[in-house]
Order: sequence, then structure tokens, then C-alpha cells
Amino acid sequence: MPQISHWRAIKNSSRMDNVSNMQTVILSDVHHLAYRLSAAVTGLNREFWAKLQRPLRGRGSRAPLACLLASAGAVMLMPACKSQKAVSADIWAQVDGHPIFQSQVEKIYRSRAGSAGEAGDSEEALSYKLNILNELINNQILVAHAARSGITVSESEIDTKMAQLKSPYSQEQYQQKLKERGISEDDLRDEVRTTLTVNKLINRDISARVSVSDADISTFYQNNRASFDVPETEYHLAQIQVTSGSNSDVHNLKNDDAKTPQMAERKIQALYAQLRSGQDFATVAQNYSEDPTTAMSGGDMGFVPESSLAANPALDHVVKELKPGQISGIITSEGGYHIIKLLGIEQAGQHPLTDPKVQSQIRKTLQNEKEQLLKAAYIETLRDTAKVRNLLAERIVQAAQ
Repeated sequence: MPQISHWRAIKNSSRMDNVSNMQTVILSDVHHLAYRLSAAVTGLNREFWAKLQRPLRGRGSRAPLACLLASAGAVMLMPACKSQKAVSADIWAQVDGHPIFQSQVEKIYRSRAGSAGEAGDSEEALSYKLNILNELINNQILVAHAARSGITVSESEIDTKMAQLKSPYSQEQYQQKLKERGISEDDLRDEVRTTLTVNKLINRDISARVSVSDADISTFYQNNRASFDVPETEYHLAQIQVTSGSNSDVHNLKNDDAKTPQMAERKIQALYAQLRSGQDFATVAQNYSEDPTTAMSGGDMGFVPESSLAANPALDHVVKELKPGQISGIITSEGGYHIIKLLGIEQAGQHPLTDPKVQSQIRKTLQNEKEQLLKAAYIETLRDTAKVRNLLAERIVQAAQ
């Protein structure tokens, strides 16, 4: 079981889980298995690539020496099999007869690789495409199993998720993000449908079956005691920021940006009034804060060590005057205005296992580890019962012979 090097890493795990992928890659919200580029396939040149575009030949032609299964970027040899029927070159895989097309792989590849995707014929690029194809195979297996299990996703559920994905951006920014990644809104909607369907299946068949016992928590704590020793007091802070000029990086839910110093002053005063009237700090931050790194997480800045606070005497003084749950007044800086909320204080020293927060975060960590293991095994068992043919892998081996 992997150890956690710092107690802060465990404390911040929930916050990191909540920092929405909407601010990074739009497609990253769809469940991909996050494979890295590798150079598992070597010795390929453009002549070899041309061979891969040819359809696999049927009876009367030279049959492949082996059937191949591409899994996690590795090509594994299987026992010899009968000659397969000819298949169109633009079909790269089949799952129970359902085709997965080259265009699907290429679109995802371009969205992830960006400008690097131009070198689409290189060995590294082809290896990456094998990994993407394997993801699509797994996705299709899961979606088909969900359909057989009666799991469906309504259009209203898709609409809600689409609205969440769009919310950090203006319409112009949103369209630009799609363009940068070479996808249409329909493509994104299809990905969202797949994601929601698979998530429902995983929640039913995996998450609901995973449990973490008190003994598991105790064992983890004993094996990682040093990780729960905080060397210095840390302050859990959140902020609302309003910049004094136009900011193209603003990604709050309202797409609200104070474009002049006068507008900034009026805005921060209005937000402070909302907070004083009882409005939720995180909600106000998500709607109006102009800090692109914290707005979507409700202004959460994470845990700030006391030594870091000391380097900013003005901020240090403000924070030390607050009690957990309190907000500061309006703080003026060179870049604009800030309102700080003290979410909590972690005192220096060894945090005991009896601390409810320690138990909660260990439980979440172990829950995630167990879910990931069960999910991997679950997908493999479904693959065992599916009829999968990875045509791209077969063509790679044929071209190398």
C-alpha cells in the first residue's frame, strides 16, 4: 500500500478531488484511465505506417501468426487462431461486433496531445494511440454491460452536467476550448453520456461493495505515523479576490470581471456586504472571485504553514486575529482586493488516531485505493466475457513481419 509522505497531502486530498477539471481540459471529465506516453512500439517508419492502413486480409492470404490483445500499451501474444474476415482499414477494434473507428482514437489523441499531435505517425504517437484504443475498448465493454443491466442516463442529467462544464467559461471561451481540442459540442455530449452511464455502473457494482474497517484505518495509521506529525502550525485559508483591472483568466461561475479600479472597489464592497448578511463564502467565491486558481473550489487555498504567513506580515496579522469560521475585512493589495476566511487551524505536533479528521481522511484514502483495485479487476472480468478484436494491434504485428 503506498505511503503518504505528508499529513498535508492527506488533508488536501478532498480539496484536490473537488478542484473541477472544467478549468483544465474539457474532455478530462470523461473517465479516461490516464495512460502516459510510452515508446513500447519501435522500429516503425512511414512505410510501416502505410502498411497499417491496409485492411486485414481474409482467407487465401497470409494469415497472422497470432491473435493479439492490446492491454495498457502492451501487446501480448495469444495462441494461433483462424484467419479473420477482411475488415475496413478505418475500423481499429471490434467489441462484440461493435466497431471502434480510427477517427475516434485520432480525435481523442489530438485533444490530449495538442500541438504534439501533429507528429501522428511516430512510434511514440502510435503507442499512445494503442493506449487510447484500449480505453475505448474498455469504455464500450462497460457501456454495453450497463445497457444489459438496465442502467440509463436521462437527457436532463446530461444537460445538467453540460451546464456544469460550461459554467466557468463565457460562450466564446467555451467554443475556443472545444476548438483547441478538436471536438464539437455533440462529441462532448456523447462523452458526458458515456461518463455518467459508466459512473452509475461503477457506483452500483464497485463503490457500494467497498468497505473500510476500523482495523484497516488503525493499520494504515501505525504504518504511517510519521506522516501525521505536523512540523509547524498550518492555517486552512480561503479567499475572495477582485483584481483592479480586466482579467482574461477569470473563471468564476458568473464570468464576472471588474474591468476598472472603480468597478473593482464597488464589487468588493458588494461582496463583503453579501458575506456580512450571511451568504455562504464558498458560493460567493465560486460566483464572483477573480482568482482563477481558487474560485471554482470555493476560494479554498489549502493549508498555509505559519512560516509562509510570516513572510507576509500584513496577511499574518489579519489571519492571526481570526478564529476558525470568521472572515476578515477587505484587504487592499497591489493587484486589487481580498477577503480571507479562516477555515481551520492544524496545530503542530503528532495528530492522534483518535482525531476524527485523521480517521476520516484515512478512510477516504483507503476507500479510493480499494475502489481502484476493484475497478481494474472488474473491467478485466468483463473483458473475459466480451469478444474483443484489436485490429490496430494485429496490423502492427503483421507489418513488422
